[in-house]
Amino acid sequence: MNMPVVWKLSRFLAVGLLLASEAFAAVPTAATTPPGPGTAPPAPAEHVILFVLEGFDRDSLKDGPMPNLDKLVKGGSVTWSAAGVTPSLRLPAMASLITGMPVEKHGITWNFFEMSRGYYRAPSLFDYLDVSGGRDSAIFYMDESLYQLAKPAPYTDHQLCGALRPECDSSKMISYIQQYLEKATSGHGYGHAALGVPHLLLIHLPEAGRAGVAHGWNSKEYKQALRAVDRAIRSVLDFFKHYGLSDRTVVVVTALSGKGTDPGAEAASIDSPTVPWIASGTGIKSGQLIRRPVSIIDTGATVMRMLGLDTHTEWDSKPIDEIFQVTASSARQSNAR
Repeated sequence: MNMPVVWKLSRFLAVGLLLASEAFAAVPTAATTPPGPGTAPPAPAEHVILFVLEGFDRDSLKDGPMPNLDKLVKGGSVTWSAAGVTPSLRLPAMASLITGMPVEKHGITWNFFEMSRGYYRAPSLFDYLDVSGGRDSAIFYMDESLYQLAKPAPYTDHQLCGALRPECDSSKMISYIQQYLEKATSGHGYGHAALGVPHLLLIHLPEAGRAGVAHGWNSKEYKQALRAVDRAIRSVLDFFKHYGLSDRTVVVVTALSGKGTDPGAEAASIDSPTVPWIASGTGIKSGQLIRRPVSIIDTGATVMRMLGLDTHTEWDSKPIDEIFQVTASSARQSNAR
């Protein structure tokens, strides 16, 4: 699998160019978003693993079964009713997740890769991570349409395999991730932007949704695909354990679609799907049911907060503050204010 060329620019120059770009010029500055009432910022994590599934909802945990994901649910914070976006298609939905914008703002309404359209112009979560804290990202997409989102930058690495390659399944994607982490931590990088385990690792795992669309949502193929996705999640967590990072990492799991929806269709079958949104790990409350309304658009700002960073732009993405632990000392400081 070929990697996009990594720009040989210094991080300082890259940030300067980014801030001067037209995309950022169109976004007015605003005050940093403060923590919610009665809370104080948690100790930041060093890494976030973001799994983006398809064809996944609460019942999928039993359909699989999915014991590894179930463990994350029980040990973290969850809502089963996060809002997707309209249209409920793979490319527009993933674009909303990484830009923190609804479709009408980022402008990607089609659902296939078209070279003539170029890359998206809106600033992304990956841009904000670099500008706000020099954090790098590695992104593994599992559909050819998402190459539209693989915009080259000196602080991101993209890898992609898709449905047009029959060998591309969750186990193959995990082998790519393992190879990537081995090279990135080798001390040489081998041309990668990340010279170590990336601060944000985004992994797209659509296998279950594809099986449901092709074979039916009660089929053995769908259940097998759910188990394969669950094993993939376990494998990535084992990688981070191998590098001694488990106690400094947050895991986020969400989905572009629930059961019964085909995000790869030419036209959306429903206006806005309801999907799970789960977070577990460093600084995250255990056994917490999220009560505020959540959208997959909120993922970006919440990842920023997990890493101890704030955004300084007007952004539709809002951090989900209630998932974060508050230490006794930080709570006293917050109450004193």
